[in-house]
Amino acid sequence: MNGKTVIDAHNISKVYNRETIPVYAVNNVHVHLERGEFTALVGPSGSGKTTLLNLIGGLDRADSGEILVNGIDITKLSGSKLIDFRLHNIGFVFQSFNLIPVLTARENVELIMHLQRMPRAARDQRVKQLFDEIQLSDKLNSRPAELSGGQQQRVAVARALASKPQFVLADEPTANLDSKSAANLLDIMLRLNQEEQITFLFSTHDQRVIERARRVITLVDGKITSDTAPVKVTST
Repeated sequence: MNGKTVIDAHNISKVYNRETIPVYAVNNVHVHLERGEFTALVGPSGSGKTTLLNLIGGLDRADSGEILVNGIDITKLSGSKLIDFRLHNIGFVFQSFNLIPVLTARENVELIMHLQRMPRAARDQRVKQLFDEIQLSDKLNSRPAELSGGQQQRVAVARALASKPQFVLADEPTANLDSKSAANLLDIMLRLNQEEQITFLFSTHDQRVIERARRVITLVDGKITSDTAPVKVTST
């Protein structure tokens, strides 16, 4: 880590059933992440992990608090400005891959660069770099249905990195993968974290992710109950 703050969130709350019995999905949470962190957000089902991830990523709106991403309070951005901010600053990896089935692997990764109006030559260079990184250069023209689950998730990681974000939010990225595919995916993300100082924040139940994390934040009933390094840390 180099001490540069990437995420600085204060007093975040998300409440449902306001008119009857309020239910706090996230309850007055504080999160501070610096560049280069590799952090796992853990807790039982219903603890608020995915909600917190969605709030930090601007996919959902907090009911109170402020969320500074690269110094900008995203809670104050309008809908269109928030979409543009996500496009240029945040990478997302989802449990269900979320690849567009009619597009090739290359086209799925290129899509975000098209939206950014990146020139063709720059897109070609970035695609080559990313597919070399995820070790799928021979699958550029394959559609999602022609790829294994592990390969699809690696393409999803490449898509998340296409915009060169400073940080990536990953929601249960290994949940649908076998042990070998999960290990390969984690090795790729850990290497990118170490070599390019990309910040990763995971929502996960997976012990394989937790063991590789350098920091673990535990949520229970929407509140952070601990924030510490995992008991075991591995690099392979």
